[in-house]
Amino acid sequence: MKSAPDAATAAVPAEPRPQPRSLTDLFISFTLLALQGFGGVLAVVQHELVERKRWMTREEFVEDWAVAQIMPGPNVVNLALMIGGRYFGLAGALVALAGMLVLPLLVVLLLALVHARFANDPHVAGALRGMAAVAAGLVTATGLKLFGALKRNPLGMALCVVLGVLTFIGIGLLRLPLAWVLFGLGGLACVVAWRNLGGTR
Repeated sequence: MKSAPDAATAAVPAEPRPQPRSLTDLFISFTLLALQGFGGVLAVVQHELVERKRWMTREEFVEDWAVAQIMPGPNVVNLALMIGGRYFGLAGALVALAGMLVLPLLVVLLLALVHARFANDPHVAGALRGMAAVAAGLVTATGLKLFGALKRNPLGMALCVVLGVLTFIGIGLLRLPLAWVLFGLGGLACVVAWRNLGGTR
């Protein structure tokens, strides 16, 4: 027999998980997200979807971002399509895609005109190099922030670290083609994860 506190706890319904309220909310959310993504879009996406809106957990974000990276096209656009489709089907995927592209496209066209006018200015060139360093820092910080999500990965933390280091060596140091690293190490990771999840039963 349950005690009174246990019964009261069981009677309380679980808090509903946050999600887009409508297609309009989805469009506005991805438009604002895209307009913030100057240089370090990964950091912005992780902050908005995981920490602020809580549409995804850290583990879900890491898994979906991995899938978005191996699909053709920009990673964040692929992720937007996946999230929109998850909540509202085809209409949601198209609305999320529109949110990611419509206003940012106008901004990019305006910036392209400005850049063509001032590209040879040494001050502008220096500013762009500075922004590149900041963008690299944002990506690194986001990677470290999401590192804890690997604790629940079926590969195990140690193997995840080894694969990450091998990927860095292959692409960053040895300059191997991305496809080789993706299908080589990625294929190995898929096989090991499948076995660890009981795929051989």
